[in-house]
Amino acid sequence: MTANRLFSARPIVDPENSLLLRVLIQLMVSIGIMATDVAADTQMSFWAVPLSLVGATWSWRQRQRPQIGIKFALAAALLVALFHFFQNLLGNLNDTRMVLAELLVEVQAIHTFDMPRRKDLGYSIIIGVILISVAATIGQTMAFAPMLLVFLAVALPVMVLDYRSRLRLPVLELQRGTFQGQAAALPVKSLSKLLATAIALGLVVFAVMPRLPSYQVQSMPMSSSLPISSTFDASKIVNPGYQSRGKSGQAGQGVSSGQGAGKAKEEDQDAFDDSNYYGFNQSMNQNVRGVLKPKLVMRVRSQSPGFWRVLGFDRYTGQGWVVSKNDEAKKVQRPGWANKFSLPNPTYSKSRRIVQSYTTVAELPNVLPALTTPDELYFPTPEMAVDREGSLRAPGSLVPNFTYTVISQVPERDPAALAKAGENYKISSVRKILADYLQIPETLAAKLRPFTEKLVADYTLSQVSRETTPLDNNYDKALYLAQYLKQNYQIPQDLVNLPQLPANADLADWFLFRCQGVKKECVAGGYPDHFATVHTLMLRSIGIPARLAVGFDPGYFNPFTGMYEVKNTDAHALTEVYFPKYGWFAFDPIPGHPLLPPSVEDSQVFGVVKQLWNWVAGLLPVPVTAWLAWAIGGILSLLITIWVFCTQGWFGAICGLAGVVVLSFGGWMLWRSWRRWRYGHWLKQQPPMEQVYQQMLSLLQRRELPVRQMHETPLEHWHGLDGSIGMVVEPIVLAYVAWRYGGEPQNVDYLRSILLTIKSKS
Repeated sequence: MTANRLFSARPIVDPENSLLLRVLIQLMVSIGIMATDVAADTQMSFWAVPLSLVGATWSWRQRQRPQIGIKFALAAALLVALFHFFQNLLGNLNDTRMVLAELLVEVQAIHTFDMPRRKDLGYSIIIGVILISVAATIGQTMAFAPMLLVFLAVALPVMVLDYRSRLRLPVLELQRGTFQGQAAALPVKSLSKLLATAIALGLVVFAVMPRLPSYQVQSMPMSSSLPISSTFDASKIVNPGYQSRGKSGQAGQGVSSGQGAGKAKEEDQDAFDDSNYYGFNQSMNQNVRGVLKPKLVMRVRSQSPGFWRVLGFDRYTGQGWVVSKNDEAKKVQRPGWANKFSLPNPTYSKSRRIVQSYTTVAELPNVLPALTTPDELYFPTPEMAVDREGSLRAPGSLVPNFTYTVISQVPERDPAALAKAGENYKISSVRKILADYLQIPETLAAKLRPFTEKLVADYTLSQVSRETTPLDNNYDKALYLAQYLKQNYQIPQDLVNLPQLPANADLADWFLFRCQGVKKECVAGGYPDHFATVHTLMLRSIGIPARLAVGFDPGYFNPFTGMYEVKNTDAHALTEVYFPKYGWFAFDPIPGHPLLPPSVEDSQVFGVVKQLWNWVAGLLPVPVTAWLAWAIGGILSLLITIWVFCTQGWFGAICGLAGVVVLSFGGWMLWRSWRRWRYGHWLKQQPPMEQVYQQMLSLLQRRELPVRQMHETPLEHWHGLDGSIGMVVEPIVLAYVAWRYGGEPQNVDYLRSILLTIKSKS
């Protein structure tokens, strides 16, 4: 038997003749393709959408023909698409979302030529839904939101028409601006109301939905490759804004340890770059003057906010900092069978595992932002490096639209435990801490040490705090000195014209003491980073190990994308202090910044609700805001207290279960009472005859008799009742029909007497 006979012997399926349904499905899938392009910055829609339109047009014209030859061609095309899918899959095992999306787009383009005899167009509908879902997971900006709204507006009528098609109802067509057909028209008004309701409910659910920690699977997002132009030099830091400056050679070259080398390299950075932060280099010249022009540099998806740390500096040069042991950065090899680096960093007993994914928007240096104490790195190069300060270095600078993932074991900040950490730095595991992180020029130490010791001794007399207990631990000293700098020194309004330091001047000396004895107006302070430098040196002068760290603040948390949007102006320096057995913890002495940077203790689980509350609180008077905060806080405290009690042993669990039963029964009773009140209130507003008829229906429902359906007329419902009850309610039904449809007045009092008869039989 030939192929033609085989196909002719098959039962013929009626083609889908609804042009409107085909057009809307094609539009729906096209929106899904374009949304994926917008979210992933690809160009699939440039070829997929026109090809799909051609295929859909051809299949509509050929819908009455079997087209056996074209089916074999389409099968071959599907095999090619499958081969292309596996080829892409092998190169992108770290993140397969876009590989799947590309396969679906190719299948959809092929499938549009295979619709003539398909009654169900559900494949294309499902592909459109999957594509919009992939776009939602990949999207990092609000550009996806309009696409989602348009997709929803098209999907609702598609669902209606697809359901009509499955039921074999008459086809609806568009004629003269209205939908015409042999059945009810497409309910445009109802669909509009449904769309508005869905959007409103979606926004409410989105606002209150908890942002639970993500990354419950082990497939971490990262780009497929990073351009590398030369052999990896672990001691080289490449900052796009600070390369090839001065006579010393490239700013990216490694420096030898020592103060003189640091000063020499600082000369390379005198030309300020207003797009790139000057501190992301092996040396940091804090005599540079300039202000950054704000621009977005990266987006971060993280389980917790934090200071996206980039570099740590250990040696102070007098007018800046240098990574003194830059040549000790150790290379780490990535196993050929895995996508991750296991990093040689210390671990602490009290830490929390935090996953962060970084996507660059602008070109960044080859030092990677990450939360402190990174443990695993998902990065697409065969090797990378870790320096002595725990910073990560890549073989090349980070290009725009590049993604990598870091898993950090972030130490938890417990103030009480850190205050009791003591000063036992002499044990063998931390003995080098004193040698590396107490360095300070002798001329500065002679002046700074007595100044800082006097501040600490006069703590109880200072206006900074009303505490009467003296400072007897390093944690409280670090907090106090940071707060002292915030309250007694300022950031000048004119940062561009801030005076340069003299050639032999010391930054900390100039910052703290330049206004002493000066009669003319003088503003003590300096650049934001100067505060962190002075704080670090003050701690070192009294024997507390500290270092300078640079990185980015968390940035703006976008509740719609769930990502932190970080700008170059979020970059700054802060102080990290070492505590035995607990590790390094950051303090921020810059005015206007939180004293303690955000960390794992802060959460964005209810970030949208928090932002909504901040917006509402800004509009309300202060007394109202305070009362609402007190009420909400009281309710939350009560709920927490109840939860703690119910989770403390069997007695608490039994009491909690009994409370749930009582509350459930009470809620059910309140619900019934409210429904009864609402029904009575509605009934009183109806005409007398309507009241009698509705009461009759309610009584019949109580007797578990057939309930009147929406499609039934009063007479149809009456004919469905049994003989005895039908005879009793007949006068009420006939009177209601005569009044409702004929406008004839009725004897309501007589009809109410019949109601009493029905009640007595109930």
